[in-house]
Amino acid sequence: MKVSENWLREWVNPDISSDDLVAQITLAGLEVDEVLPVASEFSGVVVGEIVSAEPHPNADKLQVCQVSDGAEIFQVVCGAPNARPGIKIPFAKIGAVLGADFKIKKAKLRQVESFGMLCSASELGLSDDHDGIMELPNIAKAGEDFRAFLNLDDQIIDVDLTPNRSDCLSIAGLAREVGVLNKADVTPVSVAPANIAIDDAFPVRVDAADACPRYLGRVVRGVDVKAQTPLWMVEKLRRSGIRSIDPIVDITNYVMLELGQPMHAFDLANLSGSIVVRMANKGEKIVLLDGQEVSLRDDTLLIADEKTPLAIAGVMGGEGSGVSEETKDIFLESAFFTPLSLAGKARSYGLHTDSSHRFERGVDATLQERAIERATALVVEIAGGQVGPITHTVNESTLPSASLVTLRRKKLDQYLAVSIDKDLVTDILTRLGLEMIEVTDEAWTTKAPSHRFDIAIEADLIEEVARIYGYDNLPSSMPQAAVNFTPLSETKTQIQVLRSILVSQGYQEAVTYSFIDPVLSKQFLPHIDPVPLSNPISADMGVMRPSLVPGLVKAYLYNQNRQQSRVRLFETGRRFIGSVDALADLDQQQQVAGLIAGTRHAEAWYHGSEKVDFYDLKAHVEAMFALNDGGKPTYERSTCEFLHPGRSADIFLDGQFVGLMGELHPQLSKTLGANQPIYVFDIALNAVLKATLPEYKAVSRFPEVRRDLALLVDRSVPVSELEKVISTTAGEGFKKVLVFDVYQGQGIDETKKSVALGLTWQHPSHTLSDEEVNNSVEKTIAALSVRLGAVVRG
Repeated sequence: MKVSENWLREWVNPDISSDDLVAQITLAGLEVDEVLPVASEFSGVVVGEIVSAEPHPNADKLQVCQVSDGAEIFQVVCGAPNARPGIKIPFAKIGAVLGADFKIKKAKLRQVESFGMLCSASELGLSDDHDGIMELPNIAKAGEDFRAFLNLDDQIIDVDLTPNRSDCLSIAGLAREVGVLNKADVTPVSVAPANIAIDDAFPVRVDAADACPRYLGRVVRGVDVKAQTPLWMVEKLRRSGIRSIDPIVDITNYVMLELGQPMHAFDLANLSGSIVVRMANKGEKIVLLDGQEVSLRDDTLLIADEKTPLAIAGVMGGEGSGVSEETKDIFLESAFFTPLSLAGKARSYGLHTDSSHRFERGVDATLQERAIERATALVVEIAGGQVGPITHTVNESTLPSASLVTLRRKKLDQYLAVSIDKDLVTDILTRLGLEMIEVTDEAWTTKAPSHRFDIAIEADLIEEVARIYGYDNLPSSMPQAAVNFTPLSETKTQIQVLRSILVSQGYQEAVTYSFIDPVLSKQFLPHIDPVPLSNPISADMGVMRPSLVPGLVKAYLYNQNRQQSRVRLFETGRRFIGSVDALADLDQQQQVAGLIAGTRHAEAWYHGSEKVDFYDLKAHVEAMFALNDGGKPTYERSTCEFLHPGRSADIFLDGQFVGLMGELHPQLSKTLGANQPIYVFDIALNAVLKATLPEYKAVSRFPEVRRDLALLVDRSVPVSELEKVISTTAGEGFKKVLVFDVYQGQGIDETKKSVALGLTWQHPSHTLSDEEVNNSVEKTIAALSVRLGAVVRG
């Protein structure tokens, strides 16, 4: 809500600076978003009067005006279309400064001298209106300082209120708050009953009493809609962000800002029979003041007459029944609509108005008569007219009533951590408008005022006391708690270390949804029935992911479609296999999955543009398993449906299946729209994080001995089988085996391959002799020949 500080100080004027006032409001829980000046900086601008206006001799669109400042006449060349004799305008004399540095000087426009400038509202920073010079009312005195005339040494305070504090959506409400905070007197506007000049009344029938417990109406005849809204009202509306329209509409807006009660005025000539407050019929239509035609639902509260809808209650009036230039008689409406009946209705029709903003949050249920009397007095003062009696329609049983709320001393001290003097608490609650029903040393029993419908429980009273006492006056202390550190297991690597390893390999961590498209799930794992969601966000998020790979592939395709061909992604998270009907059977294992595609290295001049392959992926996988010597994985040919049958492997650790890796199946890649091979891995997180407890082992001081073997084996024999046989037969002192070459081609049977192995021995207690090593080599060759049909290549 935007409010003029000067207007606020008309109601309550504490002896504090503007900055202190803003800080005080914010600390009380009514946060101030910003403070803006009501006009731009300027000086040397006075009220001027155009004495005469003649066409410019050398320009069709310019006029030569004679302007009086009350003492002298000045010649000014002006291009505004509304410049004419007899009007009062802002006149920037020679030497005046507009904005930061625009100084008015004597000028010559098309060979005619000009001594000053006639200003538009936009040039003075008052509004965006730059269609012509700003016209002032006749009460303005020529020569008077323009800033003083419009009281422009003011600022706009923009208060961002929480939904529960709609009582401050008015000058009256904000003044009440400032008065309480400063123990200052609040001077409300005087409102007296209007003098009844006619007996005319328009009948009202309320059919929806639950939604509209109170409805007041009044007929005012003979109003002059063409009367000019006073400048003081136009300025107050402008500083609150509302544009002046006509005196009747301006008055209803002004009363809403001043007292907090939204109102509406109907053209009495356009009303038929009676006012009927009812729920809309489904499909019933109304054309609103903004020209929009709306088809209504049957849960919408409506103001209608006997023939047609007139307005969406508490939101916006209809086009046909509003005040126009031909209006002579009006029907003023002032009603209380329950917040629940209007909550969300405006937004459901794509609307949001100042009226709906207030009614949705709550309006004082006793304010309607005061508001209609205030509006009536302003109408008679500005637009004239004869006033009729108020038509009251009230259903007491559905009106809100204040309940008794008790504040206990024990709870107040407990929550605020300080004991506030009993009389001070009583004073705070009383200044807030609460009625003291009973006050003892142990408790305060109160009744909230009608405008504070947000006070309903003891916690609300504690909050009010804390706000007014001052949050900065409450004691502060650091929270204390026993902190028990959980020791980190040395048999498990921390996941942060795993992430660092993958990032060092060029991966970026991704976070994908746990929900995926059922179609995508079947494309990857057709034999698994994914866990369905009973209430999915959308059709493409209908099942829980049985693997992390589909989400990563989808992320790759998103990057591919944006010209990002080199992609490396990894993710840690759960995959879901089983049934929610039997939670014990639902496998929610933590996995780590990754994806690589594109070139092996980022583009650079010092290397080629080779594409990644299966062995790049295998190197990354083995780097993860080598984190903390948790065990060396072994591999077997994979039969996974979504992987390439010849470029994939299942991963085993200590004989247990822990994951898989390989190239995405070419047919699946083509179906998904991938334009290059994609390599993925999906491994149980616990297997990767498994670590061996550090244990001291002495380093042998004796030399290593190495023997190289070139073996011919069937192409179907995996190297891991060779390594397994070697490690079990190479004898004491065997340390490691290294594959340093694999050859297939000319000179070798096409069903065979040549595998070159480097075997290393190192004994901890003596230097191995050639005889010992040769015996171990012979045993190894014999075992390889028997078990795998391996032959030493000559």
